[in-house]
Amino acid sequence: MRIALLTHSTNPRGGVAHALAVGEALNRLGHEAVVHAPAAPGADFYRAVACETRPVATTRAEAGFAPFVKARIADYVGHFETPAARRFDAFLAGDGISANALATLRERRLIPAFAYTVHHLDGFGDAEVDALQMRALRAADAHLTVSRLWRDRLALEHGIEATLAGNGVDRARFHREPDGREGALRERLGVGEGPVFLAVGGIEARKNTIAIAQAFAALLPLHPDAWLVIAGGASLLDHGAYRAAFDAALRHLRAARARIVLSGPVEEADMPALYRLAHALVFPSLLEGFGLVALEAIACGTPAIVSARPPFTEHFGADDVLWCDPNRHATIADAMALALRPDVRARLAARAEAALAGHDWARVAARHLPVFERLREAVHA
Repeated sequence: MRIALLTHSTNPRGGVAHALAVGEALNRLGHEAVVHAPAAPGADFYRAVACETRPVATTRAEAGFAPFVKARIADYVGHFETPAARRFDAFLAGDGISANALATLRERRLIPAFAYTVHHLDGFGDAEVDALQMRALRAADAHLTVSRLWRDRLALEHGIEATLAGNGVDRARFHREPDGREGALRERLGVGEGPVFLAVGGIEARKNTIAIAQAFAALLPLHPDAWLVIAGGASLLDHGAYRAAFDAALRHLRAARARIVLSGPVEEADMPALYRLAHALVFPSLLEGFGLVALEAIACGTPAIVSARPPFTEHFGADDVLWCDPNRHATIADAMALALRPDVRARLAARAEAALAGHDWARVAARHLPVFERLREAVHA
């Protein structure tokens, strides 16, 4: 089959990583997957991709989030108006922007059907964007999710039956063996030899970054040589208000401020080394579709601290990770302290293979195939 996968960005975000990995796995299974994304001239995906990718030319949008979203939807529609651009057996949107574009194309009878992978649903606080999210959800002919949490929520709240595809981890890229980047990366980040805690996802409300900083400040009297690196942050959303609240919180965490490093987005080639350099991943997220970075950290031999709630409780056993209550920063600090104990680290290391078992991109891609077969039948009906 020839399959069009659509994502919202070329940035290192979970949904984008999922689309790229699924595209690569589909190719290995003998299909022809092409991953599309809006991209400025000369821009490319954040990592090299072992399947065909196609940039979608972007146009200038008016100020504001809703105009930006509508402009990107229009960019996608414009791209697929050309008959040669839509010669696919199946179309899969990985986000609300591309799903709205495919909904418009189907309404205009330019494509017969499409599927939508729902990673999670957001409350954007913008009536137009919230309505577009619901339009995407209702218009899709088939749905996939990456966790039981969102499969069940779609059924309960929206009456939608979705296929559970799951997520995977590339063990060729994410592994325990040092690759020589670790020392140079530590130097570039400016962190000393003390234990390093890593938060991935930038400064966002749903990533719970303020609570992570508060937990680190609570830990620091016990481990005054510790460091916290907050990596990532490339996003289409405006997190300015939360960033202001984070900065205000840091002003009150005086001892911790000097030991918190805001790295911004990290080169993808450096991410495995960054995981290995860290003594623990701190990921007490408040809202996730799956939480892919926890798998990546564990594959690199790094303990993961995650929220004791779905979706994490779906795919990790009791002894696979360290659990915390994301609404209580003291429990995050307790988990950080536990992550430094040799006996705890040995226990988690012994459980790593069990924690990673079943999270294979080939299996994830294979779960898409029955959905694509149904869409292909619509194309050739």
